[in-house]
Amino acid sequence: MNLTEHFTLEEMTRSETAARHGYDNTPNDSEVANLVRLCELLEQVKEALGGKPIMINSGFRSKQVNDAVGSKDSSQHRIGCAADIRVPGMTPREVVQACIDANLPFDQIILEFDAWTHISIPNVVGAAPRGSKLIIDRQGARQYS
Repeated sequence: MNLTEHFTLEEMTRSETAARHGYDNTPNDSEVANLVRLCELLEQVKEALGGKPIMINSGFRSKQVNDAVGSKDSSQHRIGCAADIRVPGMTPREVVQACIDANLPFDQIILEFDAWTHISIPNVVGAAPRGSKLIIDRQGARQYS
């Protein structure tokens, strides 16, 4: 099922952890609605990157999946508002910088371990995006610079 032109429900809910453990990773209706909003932002990311493909490492995570990967219950992945992405041919830092330079309406963008880019939308429809820019690595979390 397509959520937007280039993103499907299947790719936004795919989880090796769920498959390995037999966990259900099916979002409810409000979580699907959030995933649609998230994919609308990802379409803007794709446009800002000149149409390059965006690979979804992690999108929606059910409670079981989120717990199994060691993430907090407050993770925006839990409600379908966040995705971890990679873009072939670009470093995660380049992706983060391109999103910032394009002035995209993200809630959070995080350069994580120089391995992927976390990007999210506000948890509530109509809320203003915070525009938070962070780096998370072995040293901890800090402002992106």
